[in-house]
Amino acid sequence: MLRVFKHYRPGQVARYVKSYYRGRLFIMGVGAFEFDRGRLLPPKSQDLKALAVLSEVNREIQLLEADVA
Repeated sequence: MLRVFKHYRPGQVARYVKSYYRGRLFIMGVGAFEFDRGRLLPPKSQDLKALAVLSEVNREIQLLEADVA
């Protein structure tokens, strides 16, 4: 399943990744990502913007996990 986000909202992306656990997503203006085990995986291209998004979303996922515990 591929989800397309028209706007980058880290919290929304984090909730999507956390709920579906494995899949692919695309963020307009940033690029495509894959996720597995509830975490975004590094993209094939080493674009700095994509890496910043990766770390920010994974940080949001950790915050969601901390809220549950």
